[in-house]
Amino acid sequence: MAQPGGTRVPVAAAAAPPVRAKLTHPGKAILAGEAALTAAAAPRSVPLSRHLSSGRAQQTAARNQAICITFPTEYVKMQLQLDERANPPRYRSIAFPSKGFPLGGGLGLGSACLVAGGYADPRFGVFEFLSNYAKDSTGKLDSRKSLLCGLGAGMVEAVVVVCPMETIKVKFIHDQGSVSPKYRGFSHGVREIVREQGLRGTYQGLTTTVLKQGSNQAIRFFVMTSFRNWYLGDNPHREMNPFVTAAFGATAGAASVFGNTPLDVIKTRMQGLEAHKFRSTLDCAYQILNNEGPAAFYKGTVPRLGRVCLDVAIVFVIYEEVVKLLNGVWKTA
Repeated sequence: MAQPGGTRVPVAAAAAPPVRAKLTHPGKAILAGEAALTAAAAPRSVPLSRHLSSGRAQQTAARNQAICITFPTEYVKMQLQLDERANPPRYRSIAFPSKGFPLGGGLGLGSACLVAGGYADPRFGVFEFLSNYAKDSTGKLDSRKSLLCGLGAGMVEAVVVVCPMETIKVKFIHDQGSVSPKYRGFSHGVREIVREQGLRGTYQGLTTTVLKQGSNQAIRFFVMTSFRNWYLGDNPHREMNPFVTAAFGATAGAASVFGNTPLDVIKTRMQGLEAHKFRSTLDCAYQILNNEGPAAFYKGTVPRLGRVCLDVAIVFVIYEEVVKLLNGVWKTA
């Protein structure tokens, strides 16, 4: 192709393809996710660098410390969700379920600590694996594809990690809220569940858990990707301020709470000690609606909202920063 001065410009140079943005290796996603969950769990007075340099055992210990601090909100949420109007209800507000927490929380707390270290691997690893295939030629991931990738990551997370531990946790909390608790400790409780119901007893409410966890991550990654694409505009290399990421993350967490708390309520009922009353997920939803009304699908929203917004904000901030750090020391194609 000739210019007015007679200089020829190579056609290949004139039609140079856009440079594809660097993809995130799933291994980096797993490491960054582990660091993010550790930092979110760590006491705020401990420097982040200390946790990022810790081993797996120290990371799990840090997460467990935070679970011990935040677990009361989870305990209150589940007691509210398990409280049926037809029985009649025992609690009039979020203040009442906290009565008797130390015993009730002790058993459910054990399963929560066990599951603490396993969320990051399927969630971030699977999401990045799927999104690397879903990105366009410039490395951009649109909101719709992000929703689908988040859905896939959440579904894998539900099957591999969440469902068995959530089932055990809900049963323990439900049992300790009864008049005559039958589980004397964590090991005894697990043995009794397996003895009475087999391994299948640890996978109660699988369908609802998959729907709940899948929608959880679908909503969060969809909101985060939408905000990120809006913020970056036409400049994909623009740096995102951590405070901006935190605001986006908190919004994503709130959206997931309001978007799928009905599924969370159904999941909790399907995993409780009275799950035998429900023939299926749809039957459980029908009975809640028929006996308690639409408002029952949002039981436990307030205690869940505060914990989730903070956790999601911190996790996304640390995740983004650690990925940047790993990109500098771990060169991948």
